[in-house]
Amino acid sequence: QVQLVESGGGSVQAGGSLRLSCAASGRTFSSYAVGWFRQAPGKERELAAGISRTGGSTYYTDSVKGRFTISRDNAKNTVYLQMNSLKPEDTALYYCAGHRAYSSTWVAFSVLDYDYWGQGTQVTVSS
Repeated sequence: QVQLVESGGGSVQAGGSLRLSCAASGRTFSSYAVGWFRQAPGKERELAAGISRTGGSTYYTDSVKGRFTISRDNAKNTVYLQMNSLKPEDTALYYCAGHRAYSSTWVAFSVLDYDYWGQGTQVTVSS
């Protein structure tokens, strides 16, 4: 069983930065790949960034490439999402989620592949 708790959301102006954290409980955190999903009102939940269980592989959706950086510290059971050059279209509820990964490079893209979810943290970017 893994519990995930997000923090770090807030309101910023366009061009600003935020750093989200996802703290996990459980001794097997290093067995899980982690994704940061986001969901804007009226839109489907999408994978913004993902990281493999070792941190060696990462994924970014096209709209955040070059602006967001995902990282993890398995010793601290924490995954981070550094978000720079934020845009109003980044406004959403951001969730971290984890799935057990038997491959050290696997990061799932589908919501259905994730076993554990946090409660979400709101990010609001004003123009």
